Amino acid sequence: MWQAEVRIDLDAIRDNVATLCAGTTAEVMAVVKADGYGHGMLPSARAALAGGASWLGVATLDEALTLRRAGLTAPVLAWLLAPGLPLHEGVASDIDLNAGNVAQLAELVTAARHVQRPARAHLKLDTGLARGGATPAEWPTLLEAAAKAQADGEIEVVGIWSHFVYADAPGHETVDHQLAVFAEGLATAEHYGIEPRYRHIANSAATLTRPDAHYDLVRPGVAVYGLSPLPPEHPTGLRPAMTARARVALTKRVPAGQGVSYGHAYYTAAETTLALVPLGYGDGVPRHASNVGPVALGGRIRTIAGRVCMDQIVLDCGDDPVAAGDVATLFGPGDNGTPTATDWAEAIGTINYEIVTRFGGSRVPRVYDGTAGLPDGPATSVPDTNESAQAAADSSGAAPVAGGVPSSVPGAGGSSSTGSGRRDASSAASESSWAAPGEPFEAAPGESFEAAPGESFEAAPGMSDGRRASAGRLGAGRLGAGPPTGSASAGGGVVV
Repeated sequence: MWQAEVRIDLDAIRDNVATLCAGTTAEVMAVVKADGYGHGMLPSARAALAGGASWLGVATLDEALTLRRAGLTAPVLAWLLAPGLPLHEGVASDIDLNAGNVAQLAELVTAARHVQRPARAHLKLDTGLARGGATPAEWPTLLEAAAKAQADGEIEVVGIWSHFVYADAPGHETVDHQLAVFAEGLATAEHYGIEPRYRHIANSAATLTRPDAHYDLVRPGVAVYGLSPLPPEHPTGLRPAMTARARVALTKRVPAGQGVSYGHAYYTAAETTLALVPLGYGDGVPRHASNVGPVALGGRIRTIAGRVCMDQIVLDCGDDPVAAGDVATLFGPGDNGTPTATDWAEAIGTINYEIVTRFGGSRVPRVYDGTAGLPDGPATSVPDTNESAQAAADSSGAAPVAGGVPSSVPGAGGSSSTGSGRRDASSAASESSWAAPGEPFEAAPGESFEAAPGESFEAAPGMSDGRRASAGRLGAGRLGAGPPTGSASAGGGVVV
């Protein structure tokens, strides 16, 4: 029996990438950095390749090497490289590497000499983001050095690239400005005899809204996982792949005026049932979600009552019949009106990228649904994907580890496997098993994945369509310290 879990729909990742591929004539690089935005880098990479991605993108050299050790042979670009890294390992593993200034280029040349083969380089132009890359003033110097290194056979300039400032606001003036700077930078490169196979600048937002920015390669990140970087008036047709949920640990009746959780930042307005949910900031729940984070439980959307703790949160359920073992869903695809990662982002004033990425590498087990990119063969239990597990696999000669799924197949990872609901133990010591084909994975008795049979979630008073209304609007209690005084809230409680 499980306590808390993060479910990842690999078929959704595959289908999201297929949708992105259908919207462009360019090749698609699926960005799987930061443990696949919390979804598991290796399973997500395989699912993305199964959906039609031809490239993978990561931030660090270690991430790129992990992909190679797992048997993935698709082109990989790593772009965040501090001085002094063993870049020769990347060159030897056929990993494309970023060079955003002359010093970085010199390190690529040194690495190439070390392994006696050209380094595959992508030259980065800073078109206005003011992070990595050469400024327009520095660009000619970098191009001159790159042209010489290429002529000497020490590098191959595979790509020229940049990154947008504000493409998630379609029509923002910075988008056109950066495209103009990028085009000028490409023309300058041609003057130096550099005409790379790949020119790329489009992130998720530009992939979805600016076909004129697609060039030869697009680099969707958050869109791969079904999350939109765009305002709600821009539908994407993508499906969120992550669901975070837990089973209620206990419930209790408490009187009116009871302070809840640390600091008593929430007080009950009447006798009520409190439900303890075993997920906290140690698992990825933002502490800023205190008193505002939406959670689906017992057929309604509720708000976290009081402060988020390291291991747990509390929900004020009024007189609703909730019980220990009931499933509380923090966020998911939004089916039946349940919260989404975007709802959480709006509730705490952040972006949906952060919400899902927080759950990467936590102690909460990941469970993989679907078959996209899984290798052939019977379902088996294997360790989680982490550096120690991978190192053990490397040293023993065993098949590489891929997010709890055997990863013996190179490239896209092979064809479908039987079963669904593969549990990835992550860093927790939890059981590993498969659900029977077509069955929900260890749902509470009589329940399907999101809701009980025949049940759909309705918003509690003050809510509409399962979305947030305003802070303090949900539950039967009130916010703040001191005796229960103040005005009536939308949920029948008192807000101070």
